[in-house]
Amino acid sequence: MHSILGTSKLSAFIATVNRTRAKTFYVDTLGLALVSEDDFAVVLDANGTHIRMTTVRDIAIAAYTVLGWEVADIEAAVTELGAKGVRFEKFPGLPQAENGIWEAPGGARVAWFKDPDGNLLSVAQK
Repeated sequence: MHSILGTSKLSAFIATVNRTRAKTFYVDTLGLALVSEDDFAVVLDANGTHIRMTTVRDIAIAAYTVLGWEVADIEAAVTELGAKGVRFEKFPGLPQAENGIWEAPGGARVAWFKDPDGNLLSVAQK
């Protein structure tokens, strides 16, 4: 049996201290579609999932991934994003390839990067 939330569309949220800079990154660099913009939020479309970008005075940076995308070809995704200026994170003690891709024990491959506010994002191939 499905619950009301199990059958409802998901919306994601991300905070920024600089709306213009963040909007440019998410639209121009990551390629997300702009759905709407008003005094309260910028709404982006990530393949059917809406991301509401809200401007805040101070960012509380999480020490973990806040948004992630499952991609068909992580090598291509890292190359494309890298060509657009995205810098992939390297974590001490985590065996990552030169391009930042880490292979999990179960076989999934993940690479992490930050948005202009320092929010940790990822691409993963399962």
